[in-house]
Amino acid sequence: MSAPVLSGPQYLREGLKLVLSPGLRLFVLLPLTVNVLLFAALIGFAVEGFSTWVDHLMPSLPDWLSFLSYLLWPLFVVLVLLMVFFTFTMLANIIAAPFNGFLAEKVEVVVRGQDDFPAFSWGELMAMIPRTVGREMRKLAYFLPRALGLFVLSLIPGVNLIAAPLWLLFGVWMMAVQYIDYPADNHKLGWNEMLAWLREKRWQSLGFGGITYLALLIPVVNLLAMPAAVAGATLFWVREGGDKTLVK
Repeated sequence: MSAPVLSGPQYLREGLKLVLSPGLRLFVLLPLTVNVLLFAALIGFAVEGFSTWVDHLMPSLPDWLSFLSYLLWPLFVVLVLLMVFFTFTMLANIIAAPFNGFLAEKVEVVVRGQDDFPAFSWGELMAMIPRTVGREMRKLAYFLPRALGLFVLSLIPGVNLIAAPLWLLFGVWMMAVQYIDYPADNHKLGWNEMLAWLREKRWQSLGFGGITYLALLIPVVNLLAMPAAVAGATLFWVREGGDKTLVK
């Protein structure tokens, strides 16, 4: 049996194979289209303001420490990339939430070999919008105060040196929260119960979140990373016993 932290990357790899299979391709097209459009917008937005944001966040150094700017600049480049990445990833997931929720249902049907969900229809998909978007708003309420705290931290000279690694760690955790919530929400698992379950699977969650984060940062690969992460998270839910957390 693989170590817990190594099982996360395995789920994403298997999730990618699933979404490329003939039976699931149809349910990937719409979230994939959302991904393409928003990542195109991300590139244009970042190119326009990237240098300004880095210069604004860089601390002012006295002349005798000016040589440190060459060492600090890459750190603040990473910080800006992480902040932009977070903003657009959250937006993409809000827009794609109903499609991702439906994809998670279909992946679970394939994995379990039994269909306990309603048959596909546009009416069923539209009916999922209020619930799934509401859940995305709950994720946003969880994300924003923590992101704001990290952003304020990034503006404090000296202290902001630790902002980039903290953003990275928070990002890894949020990727696990973001995608594993789809199958959990499909089974009506409460938000706090879902977080408690993820904490019990902390190393598996961080392993899955870390590889998902990395995949989303790689050009071209990131176009399939969202549906692959939804499928991988559903595998995570099924194999790690997510259904055992449900109130009978």
